[in-house]
Amino acid sequence: MTNSFIIRVPATSANIGPGFDVVGLSLSLYLTLTVTIGETSTLPVITYSGEGADEVPLDPYRNLMTRVALYVLRCNGHRTFPPDLSIHCHNQIPFGRGLGSSGAAVIAGVLLGDSLGKLNLSRERMLDYALMVERHPDNVTAALVGGFVGSYLRELDPQATEAAQVPLSEVLPEYPPDAGEDWGLSPPVPPLGIGHYVRFKWNSSIKAVAIIPRFELSTAKARAVLPESYSRKDLVFNMQRLAVLTTALGQTPPDPELIFEAMKDRVHQPYRKTLRFTSSITPASHPGLLGICLSGAGPTILALATHNFDSIAGKIQEIFQQEQIEVDWKILEVAGGSTVDS
Repeated sequence: MTNSFIIRVPATSANIGPGFDVVGLSLSLYLTLTVTIGETSTLPVITYSGEGADEVPLDPYRNLMTRVALYVLRCNGHRTFPPDLSIHCHNQIPFGRGLGSSGAAVIAGVLLGDSLGKLNLSRERMLDYALMVERHPDNVTAALVGGFVGSYLRELDPQATEAAQVPLSEVLPEYPPDAGEDWGLSPPVPPLGIGHYVRFKWNSSIKAVAIIPRFELSTAKARAVLPESYSRKDLVFNMQRLAVLTTALGQTPPDPELIFEAMKDRVHQPYRKTLRFTSSITPASHPGLLGICLSGAGPTILALATHNFDSIAGKIQEIFQQEQIEVDWKILEVAGGSTVDS
């Protein structure tokens, strides 16, 4: 007998101006898994379409999504995947552009493991598993719960802290070519309550215009340019604006002057140079614009606006073209959280 279900995980934008490693936003691009149990196969059969289709490994012991699913299953007493499993992934989220493609894969894997094992994990427990793989909470939390989200890692007791900080190589080991269901059977189980989050209000008239350069940027390389320490002045600058921004984006009507200033940052964006191209665009020059920031580590630029979307996107595109950088752009809604549907 064949049964199937569909998992859908949204893209995300992390950091949002002054909210470095703190706030995330879910966006209406999706990683969608169509999962079928009952077609003859020994190992899971993975097929892939859309963004990254030529890059994603289809071996279930190398694919990030299925490795995360197997991690969740094995932490809960299931040795391997159920037999006769096929998974088709359709992906709308560009790789390496600051739109949370890896975070979406991690959350998809957690949901897949939960569904295959019939575990009925709580949302909070799912987040624990995701944070064992993706150590920064902003992307995975927004992908899981949806909306405009603030999150942090809890200060745990010493034993739980040690359990939460085991190397990723132990959580998701590199499977050898001859790996089977007897290999790596005892992964480290996550402690309870690694991360906490809160959903902020979001004014539904605000959309995100994503300006997506046609090149990839490694998050590790983008982090490498950041300084090891900051001045008190710069940290206070960010905290003041973050405190304002998390309320201002939920107010009616949105205040362009307030939000534009509150989206400024001195912690990560000045060191990641892509944003400098857009410094001449303001709410005064382009009515409807509320603010501009890097999406995650970049290179994608996110412009929050209530109207005049095409004009804002066209101007940013024109500026990038003057620098010989080709871009694509999309108008995105703020999305709900991940879903699993029969």
